[in-house]
Amino acid sequence: MSLIELQGISRVYGSGPSAVHALRPSTLSVEEGTFVAVYGPSGSGKSTMLNMLGLLDEPTAGSYLLEGQNVARLSDAERSTIRCRKIGIIFQSFNLFPHFSILENVCMPMRFAGIPRHEMKPRAAELLERVGLGSRLYHSPSQLSGGQCQRVAIARSLANNPAVLLGDEPTGNLDVKTGAEILGIFHELVAEGRTVIMVTHNADYEKEVQRVIELQDGRVVRQ
Repeated sequence: MSLIELQGISRVYGSGPSAVHALRPSTLSVEEGTFVAVYGPSGSGKSTMLNMLGLLDEPTAGSYLLEGQNVARLSDAERSTIRCRKIGIIFQSFNLFPHFSILENVCMPMRFAGIPRHEMKPRAAELLERVGLGSRLYHSPSQLSGGQCQRVAIARSLANNPAVLLGDEPTGNLDVKTGAEILGIFHELVAEGRTVIMVTHNADYEKEVQRVIELQDGRVVRQ
């Protein structure tokens, strides 16, 4: 059984002649432990697909099986619960809480998942140590570089031991050297059996991943 299966999934915004077909009916599967790039130009449907995979938006039609469970038609509350427990999302703009320490930022998903308080900080500290920030636990995001903030975002995405990590242009705001370091972390995670799906417009990343899903005008043209 695949970790992810999309069966005829689509997303249409609006209706009638003005309807926007952001993602046309798409069928694909992703195996556990795979490093995948979702590639295409601006407006191709990459972000829409990421929103579907991350349960941030509901598809217009089709089914989405995550670990065998159809999550496409769940309520908002049910989707939030599954997203918290099974999906880690890494945003291009980091989306860190500016007034919290990075340790507290990494604890946030665990709070939502109901992890006991005495377990949260040791787990967060362990994850930050892993991404090279173990000496900066009580720094705020404003005291870190962009690359360090992205490392915090990766640590946060791992907080609840999710089945899949989704990256929305996770290296888009970083210089080449720092972007390569972030890709190195992703390779380590995949080597451990994690599934990483990264949205990108950078064709050079094709050689970094095991599989490319290419979109054009809302259609999957390669997978």
